[in-house]
Amino acid sequence: MDYLNHVLGIRVIYSDDAAKSMPGFIDARYRIRRVTLDGKEAVFLYPKTELESVSVLKKHIDRIQRTEGAPAVLVPERLTYRQKEYLLRSHIPFIVEGKQIYLPFLAVYLQERCDSEKLSSEVMLPSAQLLLLYYIYHGGGSLLTSEASRELELTPTSISRASRQLEDMGLIRTEKRGVHKIICSGKTPEELFYAARDYLINPVKRTIYVPKSKIDKKLLISGYHALSEYSLLNPSAVCYLAADSVAAWENLASRKLQSPEEQYAVELWRYDPQKLSEGVCVDRISLALALREERDERVEEAVDEMLMQVWRDIDGKRN
Repeated sequence: MDYLNHVLGIRVIYSDDAAKSMPGFIDARYRIRRVTLDGKEAVFLYPKTELESVSVLKKHIDRIQRTEGAPAVLVPERLTYRQKEYLLRSHIPFIVEGKQIYLPFLAVYLQERCDSEKLSSEVMLPSAQLLLLYYIYHGGGSLLTSEASRELELTPTSISRASRQLEDMGLIRTEKRGVHKIICSGKTPEELFYAARDYLINPVKRTIYVPKSKIDKKLLISGYHALSEYSLLNPSAVCYLAADSVAAWENLASRKLQSPEEQYAVELWRYDPQKLSEGVCVDRISLALALREERDERVEEAVDEMLMQVWRDIDGKRN
């Protein structure tokens, strides 16, 4: 990397030694190269996808540093001001060629300029997230808003507002074909998901604990139990269920778990989980969003494998 040498006189030598074997969720996200910086060993991490949240990045970097026994340095193509501030606060080393260098293990911080914010600070509407995930599961391409309105049971006004927000965020385009309005995007479903990642919200608003004997209607399985259905992970002792309303149980529920044997954990979702589900569990992308702040590496790896299977399944339908 001539940038380090040119600006700070730090000589970078790339090692011929291959990086050590990493879990699949690490390999899917980063290209890893061993280097020495003025004789000090380090590893450069070149992101293959959009950057994860800082909490997830820290877990990935800790794992890589433990395995490699050397500091890990992110080398993204770009950083927004907000991303840069988060990385600095978390003491995560990074280099953006021609713009920024932060190597705390060498006591180096240089900033020339940041990219403008790519994403709006606006929070995604639940209806917009529901529409986007439906479009992703649809396989991308062209989708009639009238079809989405019918399948998701959203009013034309709600669909119009949701599609307008997604378009303002740069995630989709809308076109008029005759009397019909169509949603389209040049991105693959996987690319669209990662482009939207910083906008996407946790679908779970809150959780209450309800006596099992009081659940008199069929609800979708959520949480770790759902993840165990989609992966090899073992289910937890508490069974989680998803609902778009918990009004029927408010007076019967407790705010804290008292007995896993006698209570269900019922999640209040921001949108109807039934609209995207194809079985007894909540849909996989929404489940991944509900669990994305989970710090257990086993859960994280199971979520990553589940998402990779989602992309394979969608690609299989498109081909």
